[in-house]
Amino acid sequence: MTDLLIANGRVVDGSGAPAFPASLVVEGDRIAHVLRIGEPEPVAKRRIDAAGSVVAPGFVDAHNHSDVSPFVEPWMDSMLRQGVTSLVVGNCGASAAPPAGAVEVAELTGAAPEHLDLSWRDFAGYLDRVQTAEPALNVASLVGHGALRLEVMGEDRRAPTGDEMDEMRRLLAGAMDAGAVGLSTGLIYAPGIHATTDEIVRLASVLSRTGGVYASHVRGEGEQVFGAVAECIEIGRRAGVPSHISHLKVETSFAWGRAGELLALIDAASADGADVTADQYPYTAWEGTLSSCLPPWASPAELATLRAEPASRDRLVRSVEEGEPGWQSGVRGLGWDRLVVAAHSPTPEHTGKSLARIAAEAGGSPVDVMFDLLVADPFTSVIGHGMLEEDVRTILAREDVMVASDGLALSPGGPLGAFNVHPRYYGTFPRVLGHYVREERLLPLEAAVRKMTSLPAERFGLVDRGRIAKGAFADLVVFDADRVSDRATFETPHAFAEGIDAVVVNGRVAWDGRPGVRAGRVLRRT
Repeated sequence: MTDLLIANGRVVDGSGAPAFPASLVVEGDRIAHVLRIGEPEPVAKRRIDAAGSVVAPGFVDAHNHSDVSPFVEPWMDSMLRQGVTSLVVGNCGASAAPPAGAVEVAELTGAAPEHLDLSWRDFAGYLDRVQTAEPALNVASLVGHGALRLEVMGEDRRAPTGDEMDEMRRLLAGAMDAGAVGLSTGLIYAPGIHATTDEIVRLASVLSRTGGVYASHVRGEGEQVFGAVAECIEIGRRAGVPSHISHLKVETSFAWGRAGELLALIDAASADGADVTADQYPYTAWEGTLSSCLPPWASPAELATLRAEPASRDRLVRSVEEGEPGWQSGVRGLGWDRLVVAAHSPTPEHTGKSLARIAAEAGGSPVDVMFDLLVADPFTSVIGHGMLEEDVRTILAREDVMVASDGLALSPGGPLGAFNVHPRYYGTFPRVLGHYVREERLLPLEAAVRKMTSLPAERFGLVDRGRIAKGAFADLVVFDADRVSDRATFETPHAFAEGIDAVVVNGRVAWDGRPGVRAGRVLRRT
């Protein structure tokens, strides 16, 4: 008797090939057989009738921030219930190991870090702790450049010494040996913003020995986006490793309408031998920390001192509103009315309001509202409505750009349930399948599924995942192609997707309209 039978489905196998009718036989954690129509079905301990539904590989989220979600919300509901079975965390230069990075990623969950056990000593210890937590989904992790820098250099705004670089390289190599899938940078965030191209090349070159991908939140995504993407490609070339551009986009009025030019830059580099890929989330707004709108020489902890001295305050305000050479302001070309508070613990009543609106209600200036928010909560997050739909569509139509959420696994009843988080946390993958595939016909279903499955699995070395084939791991999603859709909006983001009928992780049913078994695993690069 076989363990699980998913019968009579329309199989989209993740390769991009046309769908075909079949039943899947699952034994243990693997697909044992792909039965074509007419082949006899075995008796199974559990049978899911997928007649009229699509059966696809579970979605692989190539850019996720659920580094410590297994310790806070191990069911990982918002991701599980949109069909995701595997996450790549440790993005944007922030990872839970080395240990100095743990507090930052813990803050993203809304849980107080002091209430969590973040006591691992190294990357191997972190991965072991995730496995012990029994997460609902598979978790693979990059090593954050920011975490490496914090561990070795603290918050110093300078280049590393020779000894410090050697220590960061040693820690990175150890993490890779423990199973990390690559190195990430977040070059608009501290401390990554203080790193030169040469520093990152020195670190990334470790991957030329160990394997793995260099993934980057590039140095600018608005007026500096072309140079920033070129830098990411250059780092991969010089280090001799594959490079990956996180959440590819063109934002602010300085770059609107230029997505095609950016894709052409990437295509030209690929034609010249560069090994470069990208991912994207299907929304016209980003979410990030409000502190990223501060110039490189300022931090939330320094705001009180900087504001007290008139010349320093004038320089700070000018930098925030206009930018500086080599640094892209988060406000210039966007506007205070497009920056909306997502989470701010001291004053939750500000959640969902733009900085312009908060300032108008208080009778002050938006820049002072920004400073006040950061003084009260340095981890304040904001949603920036910074992209155009036409640019989102141009990038999404590319069959070689992965779909990724840039999100976080959570639930309406969890620590972030009271805040206006980005709807991508709940709706990324169903939004592509429902809005862009079914309604807009922007790309075929088979191509969209490939962007969500085999493409990221292959790029990040998730062996035997992202495909439906005999012997592959049984990470699967059953969905109704006529009904699948996202329900989360910017106004009401805590809404689960529709049309996801069943999710199987490592051969165990994790969701079929109700919670099943938490069967996720840590995925280590081999």
